[in-house]
Amino acid sequence: MNYADIKKVDIANGTGVRVSVFVSGCTHHCKGCFNSEAWDFNYGKEFNNDSINTIIEYLNNPCIAGLSILGGEPLERSNQQGLLPLVKKVKEKYPDKNIWCYTGFLFDKDVMDNMYKNWEETKELIPYIDVIVDGKFEEDKKNLKIKFRGSTNQRIIDVKKSLKEKCVVEIDI
Repeated sequence: MNYADIKKVDIANGTGVRVSVFVSGCTHHCKGCFNSEAWDFNYGKEFNNDSINTIIEYLNNPCIAGLSILGGEPLERSNQQGLLPLVKKVKEKYPDKNIWCYTGFLFDKDVMDNMYKNWEETKELIPYIDVIVDGKFEEDKKNLKIKFRGSTNQRIIDVKKSLKEKCVVEIDI
């Protein structure tokens, strides 16, 4: 897996001050995407143990609320495989920090009804994530006044409650 960028301080992609990782590789190719250069799976740098250690170091700050994972597309299968060691280490070292994940896939239809049932890495990865912002960016639904989303079709989902209740539980922010 490659990554496009690691931001040490980010306030746009989740609640509080966060560390953000922008993975490379996306097959959605949404019209108007703010990060289209990261569609290429080979874009950026190799994501490896050094990258993980850098992120862990950045998170070692009481002002940092958590980690945000964006793209590209974090839930492309190859990216899920690359992100598993990161989320495991983050939750092991900082269990009180939350993890947000932005995906163009729909949580209920694509992730839970397909990936979760068919891919072992999804079964492992999803329980480590606290919040998923789902849905492709839709340029005709773009709204600069909504928090933590680019278009009004996207949902902010409480993953833990959704898994427990076996339905999508949205967070009202």
